[in-house]
Amino acid sequence: MLARANKLTPHIALLPMALTVLVAYIGAALWTVRTSLTSSRTFSSDNFIGFAQYARLFDNERWLISLNNLALYGALFIVACMVLGFLLAAFIDQDVRGEGFLRTVFLYPYAMSFIATGLVWQWMLAPGAGIEGAVQRLGLTDFRFDWLVDQEMVIYTIVIAAVWQASGLVMAMMLAGLRGVDPEIYKAARLDGIPAWRVYLQIVLPMLGPTVATVFLLLCTAVVKLYDAVVAMTGGGPGTASEVPAKFIMDHLFLRSNIALASAGAVTLLIPVLALLAPYAYARSRKARA
Repeated sequence: MLARANKLTPHIALLPMALTVLVAYIGAALWTVRTSLTSSRTFSSDNFIGFAQYARLFDNERWLISLNNLALYGALFIVACMVLGFLLAAFIDQDVRGEGFLRTVFLYPYAMSFIATGLVWQWMLAPGAGIEGAVQRLGLTDFRFDWLVDQEMVIYTIVIAAVWQASGLVMAMMLAGLRGVDPEIYKAARLDGIPAWRVYLQIVLPMLGPTVATVFLLLCTAVVKLYDAVVAMTGGGPGTASEVPAKFIMDHLFLRSNIALASAGAVTLLIPVLALLAPYAYARSRKARA
């Protein structure tokens, strides 16, 4: 009897979390899918209209612009974070002095709220202030760095701020992976005269496959959730130059009283996340059973 109770204890302890996942996550997702198939406006409605909201969504120019912005942001953000994070991890892995201090400095931005981060970067990149103002005060009065109000360049300012915040997390995860690599590999490579960059590129990186996959998945989900940085830095402007899907959804949910269209947008964003998570979860489950 005691042995059976000991086996049940972990399952009982996990029960609140399991209920939270079922109700707050899966339940909310199913409710969102249902709402996206109705004509709901301010309040939920039972008037089902099929996929009409999705047709309206992809006929909406603002939504299409937000998808294009997100695609550009996502490609630049993921590549920059992974490259910069790996380079920082490789640097710290060389037994540099003050390693603990450097890890803290690089990881600290990730601990900050992106609202605070966005407001700081907004000031730094604002025309006439921040970087532009500092350089002009040095005597270069013709210097211009007005990306924040330039429709062609504003999305890159968000990338810069987001990379600054997230690359520290990538560094920490990559560093953990590098610390699991056998030091004898580096010694053998040096004896064979192989350049360090080739060792990392052709030997170490393939060994970090699971770590790289995890980092890539985390960054992809961060891309889909992009909202607070845009609100803090640009508000989606100038015009719709930095509009992103999450802001489109929140605006239609709270400001335009169109919860059905907002739900359709949310479901559309959920699909690529599930497409990324499903093969990853399947691979992990197969590895656990092996």
